[in-house]
Amino acid sequence: MEVQKKTSYTQSNRAIQYTHIVNDSKAVCFMFSGAGYNYDKPLFYYSTMIMLENNFDVIHIHYSYDEREFNLTINEFTDLMVEDVTTVVKDVLEKGEYSQTIFLGKSLGTIPITASLAKNENYSHSKVILLTPLLKIDLFYKGILESQNETFMVIGKNDAHYVQEKIKKLDEKSNLVIKGIDNANHSLDVEPFDYTSSLKALSEMMKDLNNFLN
Repeated sequence: MEVQKKTSYTQSNRAIQYTHIVNDSKAVCFMFSGAGYNYDKPLFYYSTMIMLENNFDVIHIHYSYDEREFNLTINEFTDLMVEDVTTVVKDVLEKGEYSQTIFLGKSLGTIPITASLAKNENYSHSKVILLTPLLKIDLFYKGILESQNETFMVIGKNDAHYVQEKIKKLDEKSNLVIKGIDNANHSLDVEPFDYTSSLKALSEMMKDLNNFLN
């Protein structure tokens, strides 16, 4: 296994750094972090471990946004993020010989998946993993609703984005597996804060994720 630090450049000349964990695989998992929830946090740390155990290569994309960018309209910000992410995805796939792709995003990182990648015919056979997607925003909810990708979604039942009527509608989709975690917040920590219950929920989620891959 080899860890490589690389940079891609968008058409607008934005530099997007990423980490390529090379595991000599024909399958690659692209991971998209949340706002303040980066790749050394538990959900990504153990998701990465599972991918490596399953002999996948892993890509961690290190985008970052300032206050001005976060204050763009939702459509403008989505376009910006999609450009950043798809630039890296295209670079990696053009340079590598991958036959399988997986997309995994947490919160903010689910935006490019639900708004673009899961709608792209080039990735119609890619598996999708959505951790705490932004269901309150209709643009992203509809992206999940319309996607035909095989998808595994995890969301806490105390998450502000856990919208019961939307979850019920999504649960009707045959290509979508939803894991709702009782009393869990947007970080998937169980409230009131309980490390035993939180660790148990994390362990169960990772087992379900591993089963989804196999």
